[in-house]
Amino acid sequence: MKIFEFSVIIPASFRGLRLDNALSNMFPEYSRNRLQKWIRNGSVTVDGKSFRTRDIVFGGELVRLRIEMTDECQLKAEAIELDVIFEDRAILVVNKPAGLVVHPGAGNPSGTLANALLYHDPELATIPRAGIVHRLDKDTSGLLVVAKHLQSHSSLVEQLQQRIMRRNYVALVYGKVVSGGTVNEPIGRHPVDRKKMAVIDSGKKAVTHFRVRKRYGLCTLLDVQLETGRTHQIRVHMAHSKYPVVGDQVYGKRLKPTERTGHQLITSFPRQALHASYLEILHPDKAKKYQWSAPLPSDFRQLLDSLDQHDHADG
Repeated sequence: MKIFEFSVIIPASFRGLRLDNALSNMFPEYSRNRLQKWIRNGSVTVDGKSFRTRDIVFGGELVRLRIEMTDECQLKAEAIELDVIFEDRAILVVNKPAGLVVHPGAGNPSGTLANALLYHDPELATIPRAGIVHRLDKDTSGLLVVAKHLQSHSSLVEQLQQRIMRRNYVALVYGKVVSGGTVNEPIGRHPVDRKKMAVIDSGKKAVTHFRVRKRYGLCTLLDVQLETGRTHQIRVHMAHSKYPVVGDQVYGKRLKPTERTGHQLITSFPRQALHASYLEILHPDKAKKYQWSAPLPSDFRQLLDSLDQHDHADG
């Protein structure tokens, strides 16, 4: 076992929450039970003092965690290439390729974006989750912002909670979407398959906006904007709306044999056709809006080009 220490500032937007609730929002990779255990055994202090799990926070407190973790849980620096879009003393913006896991977990102990970030900047070891404040699924490509110091970490977490951070995606979905719309349905853990998420009444509020960019035969290209940031949100919401994301092996549909004829292009796409194309934040140090865009990766572009050619040939 090794001792792992880090500090974090509770965002002002968490004012009025119990300590365990606040930490659960800030560290979603840890279970509520584990966080409560750390609070009870004194591994967590707030402004240098011991708190109970039910104690209320007001925002601005400095929380220090000193926890024991197994060697497998220790983040290690690895020389993995990063596509850095922007970097200054406060933040780092990367364009994540499809296939790269964001943070180590079951089945992915290394070779992740977090490992690459620690190699790029060893100082990120002092920030929770190497500065990562939001995630993309393994097979989703696109933009991620990383905090480089505690103040920017607190600011970015708060922007996520207050829905100030803007995140837009491009998604290719099955079906002929007639017009844009909004999906406002709660998302939680699937009641039977605990590895999946689902629209359930007891879930957390989740809002997804979408509009049509282009239509192709069996598919529609959408511009999607997240208002909230639940796990697998776009994939779950679009599948719930009967427009699953092309290539989604978890929430997508299987085309019937008759539908495959002439459409191997979409049935053979090896990942979900989902790309985080636009990111807008309020810069933590400069209090002004910054925006970044990332073009579609080559495999996604090639799929759309092939669909264009196929549609023209059918016409």
